[in-house]
Amino acid sequence: MNVTTLPKPPRVGLVSLGCPKALVDSERIMTKLRADGYDMSPDYAGADVVLVNTCGFLDSAKEESLEAIGEAIAANGRVVVTGCMGKEAEVIRNRFPGVLAVTGPQQYEEVVAAVHEAAPPVPSPFIDLVPEVGLKLTPRHYSYLKISEGCNHRCAFCIIPHLRGDLVSRRPDAILREAEKLVAAGTKELLVISQDTSAYGVDIRHQPRPWKGQEVRAHMTDLSRELGKLGAWVRLHYVYPYPHVDNVIPLMAEGLVLPYLDIPFQHASPDVLRRMRRPANDAKVLQRIRSWREQVPDLAVRSSFVVGFPGETSQDFAYLLAWLEEARLDRVGAFKFEAVEGAPATAMDDQVPEDVKQERYEAVMALSARISAEKLAAKLGSTLDVLIDAVDTATGGATGRSKADAPEIDGEVHLRDAGGLKPGDIVSVRVEDADEHDLYGVPLERALA
Repeated sequence: MNVTTLPKPPRVGLVSLGCPKALVDSERIMTKLRADGYDMSPDYAGADVVLVNTCGFLDSAKEESLEAIGEAIAANGRVVVTGCMGKEAEVIRNRFPGVLAVTGPQQYEEVVAAVHEAAPPVPSPFIDLVPEVGLKLTPRHYSYLKISEGCNHRCAFCIIPHLRGDLVSRRPDAILREAEKLVAAGTKELLVISQDTSAYGVDIRHQPRPWKGQEVRAHMTDLSRELGKLGAWVRLHYVYPYPHVDNVIPLMAEGLVLPYLDIPFQHASPDVLRRMRRPANDAKVLQRIRSWREQVPDLAVRSSFVVGFPGETSQDFAYLLAWLEEARLDRVGAFKFEAVEGAPATAMDDQVPEDVKQERYEAVMALSARISAEKLAAKLGSTLDVLIDAVDTATGGATGRSKADAPEIDGEVHLRDAGGLKPGDIVSVRVEDADEHDLYGVPLERALA
């Protein structure tokens, strides 16, 4: 009997930096490489080539990317660089002349070709396989779903359009097919991401596509409705507060979409927003938030804000604090303005001193923590659905998230007496305690026992 000895497939190491959108890019690249017969290596030593997916949004992110490239070269020596910082190939090659290839964001074919050249695949019908759903770097029970690339905005502090180009929307039927496969493979939560989710479909004039016997427009509202029919939690990220966002709120009331909006307000002062080249109508925004909460009382609104933007006065900052006090957002992230090469704001007059930025950052975070603690304390005694992310078999505890919590960026729900649960389970939980960011509770069936 002849026994076929399978050749060992080449192994690829991966370092993925930056935002969830970059993580999706990494997943797509690795899915293609796995389909071509590659294995993943968990460390540098076992890799035939290392792929570093970089971030180039801020100077600090660029430096982190350069450090990661240097570490990979020192530990392995065979490195392919991709991602947003790939736009600055000359900078990378000047510092690391030994890199094998440098490609920009979304250049999947070029990345795969570079890996093929560095470590040629071994053709074999036995190993050229990949799960239909594709290779995921996130846990099986939640998945990021990218609906578009690029952005049409020209915010003064941002270089994303320079890095990723103008808005390019995916076809709605393609997105829905991908989401359907993810749910069939075990995904319990779909996290919808893009640079501007509210603008989805603008570039293709919201062209409809056939889906399961009906026409579905390339529009945030239509897409959200159809995603909600797949049976998984649907969480919307990077939602600009355009008027049509109001039409998504009824979908939340119906239970098709999670009662959660991630809206990058960035500031509240009209003067600062104008300098940022962003919409400046704070009063109307507050009115709309109140209206949304009237329709969906458990709506969670998260946002991020930039402090220390050039020209931000003490009056502007006081305005922001007062706005946050009135808005009482559920989750808030703050960032100190950082000058980025190529961003118009970098060359603006009236740059704010670093010590003032730090002071304002701490003030925003302190105010937000107090508001968060108050809002979470109001949940004591209530019952929430919680998606389990991790289980500690040694202690019998578990960690999960409520509908108000996105992975990595928001709070968590910590459970006691959670034996028998596993990641991906959705359980009813009675809330027993809270702090500034997290909730603590017990599965309802244990609480009633």
